[in-house]
Amino acid sequence: KEAWIIAAALFIISLILAGLVNWQCFTMAAIATVMTYFYSAPPLRTKRLGIVANITIAIPRGVLLKVCGWSTVKTIYKYEPWLIGLVFGLFLLGATSTKDFSDIKGDKANGCMTLPIKYGVRRAAWMIAGFFIFPFLLMPWGVSQGILTGNPYVLSIAGYCLSLWGLYVAALLVRKPDELTTSENHIAWRHMYLMMMATQVIFAVAYLL
Repeated sequence: KEAWIIAAALFIISLILAGLVNWQCFTMAAIATVMTYFYSAPPLRTKRLGIVANITIAIPRGVLLKVCGWSTVKTIYKYEPWLIGLVFGLFLLGATSTKDFSDIKGDKANGCMTLPIKYGVRRAAWMIAGFFIFPFLLMPWGVSQGILTGNPYVLSIAGYCLSLWGLYVAALLVRKPDELTTSENHIAWRHMYLMMMATQVIFAVAYLL
């Protein structure tokens, strides 16, 4: 009960702060809040629904929070913030499953049909591998199309470098997928967070230069 009270209070405070910025920020934060709730709590509890769980994570944490941040300084009625969000969203759509491999036993016990449970460890590893590579190619593409207005050299070079990094992580995933189930902190899981943080820093630098 105390946890619910604290969580509800934090959600309300977050929405109030977002509302003080502008209504666009509030809208993005509110949608992200609702989707985050649906991921973990009944009646939907999308965490148990395989790829739907990944989507419920990727949209609020990948797409909407980036657009929400953008709304604090510029309008969201442009392709640019949504393309940035799409890079993160597509990455998380696959990468978020890396933790599921080591949680198979617990997820089965709680009725969560994650990708490794539904499709098997090897097939699931191949299913998510591409999401470590291709989303970052949207960065040089966005520059070439005039959508991304940050430093073009930083965005383009970083996009290719991140894709190569992702290729390395994908190779780790598919080479010995069974190892993913034996460690709670597999190297691919750590790389996922490092790539996420690096990409956020890169975008920040690109738009400051």
